[in-house]
Amino acid sequence: MRKADDIIVGLDIGTTKVSVIVGEVTDDGIDIIGVGNHPSVGLRKGVVVNIESTISSIMKAIEEAELMAGCEVTAVYTGIAGGHIKGFNSHGIVAINGKEVKDTDVGRVIDAAKAVAIPLDREVIHILPQEYIIDDQEGIKEPIGMSGVRLEAKVHIVTGAVTSAQNIIKCANRGGVNVSDIVLEQLASAEAVLNRDEKELGVAVVDIGGGTTDIVIYTEGSIRYTAVLAIGGNNLTNDIAVGLRTPIGEGAKIKQQFGCAFSGLVSQDEMIEVPSVGGRAPRVISRKILCEIIEPRTEEMMSLIYREIVKSGFEDALSSGVVITGGASIMEGMPEVAEKIFGMPVRRGIPQGVGGLVDIVSSPIYATGVGLVLYGAKQDRGNSKFKIRESNVYYKVKTRMKDWIEEFF
Repeated sequence: MRKADDIIVGLDIGTTKVSVIVGEVTDDGIDIIGVGNHPSVGLRKGVVVNIESTISSIMKAIEEAELMAGCEVTAVYTGIAGGHIKGFNSHGIVAINGKEVKDTDVGRVIDAAKAVAIPLDREVIHILPQEYIIDDQEGIKEPIGMSGVRLEAKVHIVTGAVTSAQNIIKCANRGGVNVSDIVLEQLASAEAVLNRDEKELGVAVVDIGGGTTDIVIYTEGSIRYTAVLAIGGNNLTNDIAVGLRTPIGEGAKIKQQFGCAFSGLVSQDEMIEVPSVGGRAPRVISRKILCEIIEPRTEEMMSLIYREIVKSGFEDALSSGVVITGGASIMEGMPEVAEKIFGMPVRRGIPQGVGGLVDIVSSPIYATGVGLVLYGAKQDRGNSKFKIRESNVYYKVKTRMKDWIEEFF
């Protein structure tokens, strides 16, 4: 019999799909024991725009995952994305007067670092320590037990719109589950697709979803930059539907089956059938024409992503290159176009570090879901790099949500 404490669930509420990944903590690590998927129609660019549709999608995905896993899902770690997400670096200093650094000192310096003006309509989602400095000694990851006079902390703070977090929690609660924590989606994806060496050498993770593209940059083992762009695979789908004069639903199928982002990989004599609108007969066209629609938009997307990486100031520090993941990265030719635009090595990010149903989740579309499970496991085991964000920050959000929901319902 599985214990409830051994079950960790990731809920990825995306623009095109809702995924539920059920993981079980074992002696060897994490085993994936259940996966549920359902098309998502209640979100636009990562933000909930139709609560009832989102709740319905969540419930159906959870039901499918419960059936496969053979257990009941009661609590989830859910991702958050969208153009409202903003990340910035901050710095805090406290005196320790020659004593050993204790947990309370670390808490004080983190509080000092997060003492920045944040608008009332925004909430802190993560406070991610980058490094600690004791008496000008830089690069310290674990300061507890060390002696010094002055303790400094460099942190990366991620904020989001309070209403977006409220809507996500409300949808999950009405779908029958509690939210254990809200996690930045690119942070979760990075947990699933990166290894320690890449984080140390410097790497950018680009999670290209249906409605948004999420970027996170690591150097020296820590997060240095996060960003969300309001572009994604749906832009390609719309271009295909308009360019080939076919319904959007059919455009999505054509993209998945025949799409290619790099014309050099497609031969001239490959033909595909394209359904028409208004009851007209389907047409047969060259796959090269489809590629000529997709390639310019893909290059434009990659140029915008590269511009964001340059804006971060870390483009020269990415010795491990770029890892692209998310549903849109599956398309043939995506890494080739990205390499051409970025001028650095690019690979597809596939979830790793888990056992169980590996053959099912070994796809970029499950990077965020699997990452949420891995993130949750670290929280449960108390050794998370992100444990600085104690309940005093999240409890405040949770309490506010609860009061808000009770007030209206």
